[in-house]
Amino acid sequence: MSETRFHTLTDGRRIAFRFVPGNGPALVFLPGYMSDMAGGKATALYDWACEQGRACLLLDYSGCGESDGEFADGTLSRWRDEVLALIDVCCTGPVVPVGSSMGGWLMLLVALAAPNKVAAMAGIAAAPDFTDWGYDEAQQAQLAAGESVYEDNPYGPEPTPTHAAFWRDGDAQRLLGGEIALTCPVRLIHGQADADVPWDLSLRLAQRLRSADVQVMLVKDGDHRLSRDADIALLLRTIAALP
Repeated sequence: MSETRFHTLTDGRRIAFRFVPGNGPALVFLPGYMSDMAGGKATALYDWACEQGRACLLLDYSGCGESDGEFADGTLSRWRDEVLALIDVCCTGPVVPVGSSMGGWLMLLVALAAPNKVAAMAGIAAAPDFTDWGYDEAQQAQLAAGESVYEDNPYGPEPTPTHAAFWRDGDAQRLLGGEIALTCPVRLIHGQADADVPWDLSLRLAQRLRSADVQVMLVKDGDHRLSRDADIALLLRTIAALP
């Protein structure tokens, strides 16, 4: 994998990224909440792109991985703008966002902001609107009061925080309440054993997308991460088959 590089935004934030030039629409991997470009799916996608001669962009949102900033300052709007800035810097042609979990929500926001740049999309356990359905009434009241919520983290020892600014911004970015005005091909992969994001959310998302070229693939024994060898092979086959 190529070395990490940094792009400095106008406010001085340095965003870590890796990019390999190549053919076809550039693949842009968008990690999930509190994840980064060193994860298994991101690395597998990048390695595959290098083997296939495809352009590929990985990045860390501010406050994540090797990028500058505090995680507590992160919002969907902030991270969307970082993704768009890196796309402008690295990708002269069309792109294919590949979004995992929260990254699946972010890929939709990126496509809505730059529809002429997005040739297709692929979501892995896409989680749009999780600031709505992912919290109970007590937690939402706590966030609305400006407090942070901390939950048990099944993937590490530290609790998972949700900060009020992120929640408020996410509440303003909800998409599933109406038609999502995107017409590009979309592929959605979801595990039916996902304990974090209900698999029927991908069916709801498919219904809301204006595009007629939407396919949903369900993996009966797949968990939220979908990072087993077979899961990653499915992802790579799906991307390779995109029109």
